[in-house]
Amino acid sequence: MTVVSERIGQFFHEGARLEYTEYGGSHHGDHRWVVLLHAQLMPRRMQQPLARALAEAGNHVVTLDLLGHGRSDRPDDPLLYSMTAFAEQVVHLLDELGAEDAVIGGTSLGANVSLEVAVLDPDRVRGLIVEMPVLDNALHAGLLAFGPLMFAARFLPFTIDGIRLATRVVPRGLVPFWAGIFLDTLNQRSGPVAAALHGMFFGRIAPPSKLRETLTMPALIVGHRRDPIHPAADAAMLAEEMPASRFEEARSIFEWRFAPARLDAVAAGFVADCFGAERADQARQVGST
Repeated sequence: MTVVSERIGQFFHEGARLEYTEYGGSHHGDHRWVVLLHAQLMPRRMQQPLARALAEAGNHVVTLDLLGHGRSDRPDDPLLYSMTAFAEQVVHLLDELGAEDAVIGGTSLGANVSLEVAVLDPDRVRGLIVEMPVLDNALHAGLLAFGPLMFAARFLPFTIDGIRLATRVVPRGLVPFWAGIFLDTLNQRSGPVAAALHGMFFGRIAPPSKLRETLTMPALIVGHRRDPIHPAADAAMLAEEMPASRFEEARSIFEWRFAPARLDAVAAGFVADCFGAERADQARQVGST
């Protein structure tokens, strides 16, 4: 296994501090950028295994904590949270890194934000990795899953804050990786949780179908069965809407978490294909000089 360099960085977007981690690449002149985004309420560290795998394949990978998540600022103003605001944070990250374009990818919330980035600034998106998008078929399950959480955070804040106090005492270095991610996900403050969920519930969850059909960049769309919040029907529908997409069915919601080799290889091959035309052009230029 190749050891890749890792570096933590930060930048400020509209007064808020956002934190990210870079994997691989020795300087900002690298052309094969990949940005990976986390799921709802989860930290960017959940994308660490995939980030390392893609960095080992020669890419310069960045994982970002969106506003209200992980180690980024967590304000309690609902007006600061929306999918479009998250997309603006990703574009600002590309500016900060000096990245002309990148493959943008994410899971659940991160999948939807990736789609928003593609709508907001399509010229900056070399390709999309969309795992478990939350679209039309997921609405009712999403409301059932996150509605009570938003209610508890707003009106029963001691429940969220109590769980945070209980989980903070567990040393992350003593538990398995995904157990640590689960504990980090429970490490929430009631105010920011209520604000983030409120902001997303009352904004648009994803670009509408007519906009999704205009996205012509390559897309790897990953879905799996038996997951009502992220139904495979949504992923399959998105694959039909986007003209340059391919659909990859995971064996379960756990495959990319606990047996990632197959999907890591699929993602690495997809990223290589996204940048393949550029490499071929460069090779032709070198050959003609």
